Amino acid sequence: MKTRTLTTDVDIPYLGFGTYLIADDEVAAAVIEAIRAGYRHIDTAEGYGNEPGVGAGIRQALESQGLTRSDLFVTTKLWPGNPAWGQPAKTTESTVASLDQSLERLGLDYVDLYLIHAPFERDQRLAQWRGLVELKRQEKARAIGVSNFSITHIEELKAAGLPLPVANQIELHPWSQKPELVRYLNDNGITPIAYSSLVPLSTWRAAEGQDSAKTDRMKADGEQADAPFKVMAAKYGVSEAQVLLRWAIQKGYPVLPKSTNPGRIRKNADIFGFGLDDKDMAAIEKMDRGDGIAWAMGDPTKAP
Repeated sequence: MKTRTLTTDVDIPYLGFGTYLIADDEVAAAVIEAIRAGYRHIDTAEGYGNEPGVGAGIRQALESQGLTRSDLFVTTKLWPGNPAWGQPAKTTESTVASLDQSLERLGLDYVDLYLIHAPFERDQRLAQWRGLVELKRQEKARAIGVSNFSITHIEELKAAGLPLPVANQIELHPWSQKPELVRYLNDNGITPIAYSSLVPLSTWRAAEGQDSAKTDRMKADGEQADAPFKVMAAKYGVSEAQVLLRWAIQKGYPVLPKSTNPGRIRKNADIFGFGLDDKDMAAIEKMDRGDGIAWAMGDPTKAP
């Protein structure tokens, strides 16, 4: 199975292409390459500043590959605003306007999934969620969800009598497994979508300016921290990145690997022809190191 059900009429591909930190003038080529390699989910965000390029890549790829819009699953995210950073928090009305602007930049009539990017402002979370509910009613988003939300944040929505999100995009990889949150999401019919799946690789965000303030702490075990994945990769005849992505797929998490290298884009897509055995899955389960690198669930000021 290459998709997971979000709603009765919306399925999300397990293989997605992430575009965080890909510049607007470079992202179209990467999106074209990804769609050519078989990716059918493209993930972007208002906050990435690359929606125009993503949209251009989608249009060119659909035409060149003989695909239609319905063949592709597109996610974008509301940047909610953060008063702590001098940004006004989005209201219900400005949330609706934000997706209209994203659609214009993307050149699309709708997105398949629209997410609140982060739970910054307590007083405005409910207002923003009401905006997403309205956008779904208007059929500008086929499904709506959140990103970086904790159990407490989602319980706020439930307590207000609002529909629950169908997805929560969070950092998930062997070093940050979030078992309590994942259990809660699955119990409530909310799909966990994994980002930063490749954190354990020594090359993760190796480019200048792409590191995270928490990277050194998470990698504190030294240069051989990723050695178990090297061993597993050799065992299955795949790359370490493929091992990490396959782990997530077997856990039921759609993934969003990002690359601008055509060879790596194609290799990262090749994760359905092998499986990790029970012994390796059990070994990985013991590798959890806590909250993660890209986001601190309890401290939104630690966002990337």
